[in-house]
Amino acid sequence: MAGNTIGKLFQVTTFGESHGLSLGCIIDGMPPGMKISESDLQKELNRRRPGKSQYTTPRSEPDNVTILSGTYNGITTGTSIGLIINNIDSRPNDYKDINTLFRPGHADFTYYKKYGIRDPNGGGRSSARETAMRVAAGAIAKKYLYLNYGILIRGYLEQIGNVHCELKSWNDVENNPFFCPDITKIQEIEKLIRSLKKEGDSIGAKIVIIAEKVPIGLGEPVFDRLDADLAHGLMSINAVKGIEIGDGFSVVNQKGSQHRDEMNKNGFISNHSGGILGGISNGENIVTKIALKPTSSIRKIGQTIDHNGKESTIITKGRHDPCVGFRAVPIAESMMAIIIMDHLLRYRAQCKKKL
Repeated sequence: MAGNTIGKLFQVTTFGESHGLSLGCIIDGMPPGMKISESDLQKELNRRRPGKSQYTTPRSEPDNVTILSGTYNGITTGTSIGLIINNIDSRPNDYKDINTLFRPGHADFTYYKKYGIRDPNGGGRSSARETAMRVAAGAIAKKYLYLNYGILIRGYLEQIGNVHCELKSWNDVENNPFFCPDITKIQEIEKLIRSLKKEGDSIGAKIVIIAEKVPIGLGEPVFDRLDADLAHGLMSINAVKGIEIGDGFSVVNQKGSQHRDEMNKNGFISNHSGGILGGISNGENIVTKIALKPTSSIRKIGQTIDHNGKESTIITKGRHDPCVGFRAVPIAESMMAIIIMDHLLRYRAQCKKKL
């Protein structure tokens, strides 16, 4: 299976399965000289980890990360950084009754048809559990970007089902299990999730990820556009079905006179472009939105087929999130950090002038 690596100069390669022994990753291209500790990574992993609240999957994984290599006395050496997280609460037996059935909405069918074999335990490699390593790697990128360039990357829940959440306070985002920026919406979200869990169903979500103080010049004008690579990174997250940058699909109803970001001597007057022009960052905030589909593993009976094409019905009884959008916030932040980190190193390698 190819395609386990992202990035050109800052490269992240992940490995491991949902109910395997462990998850891991290798980070290549990390500059030397930065202090890094397991607690730096753990802080971000704790934001993503399962079992944190009654509103996420009950799978209880501490996601304790170990740094295997790439540091000396807590400082990066410039060599490959190896990270590993052991699976503590795996339950492959949850899937023994359906291991020959294809779960609707999952990668089971396409994996089996392509490779002729698949890991039926929680989806194996296709499980969102793989994203724990993206968050660990993203924590390193986030710290480097902030310490050296003041770049701050953070996100929030903008919509779940019909509940819309306006950005009222960044402080509120970290003080509830939904990453919701409007505390007046918490009870409404709680009610929705309780209802979904009772029904055995799930719901989709939209989250916003913003990168502040990104310098001008990151990205290339053709195939390696910054927006194209951000789309690649964010769309690689499980369950993501759509992405918007800047005004996104709202541009369909805009005129050129409305959408263009006019300028004066102080800079841009607006940011409809989402901080990227011609594939290159323009110094404004980079603003992205991603839409995540409802969790496909639900307790409602559905139609499917088995490995031999025989029709059947299925109920997925494992431990799953009623909405994957909550825990996707730190994952998306990490993917944005990894992409920006890669482009920043590429800028430094190509251009003589300082950022």
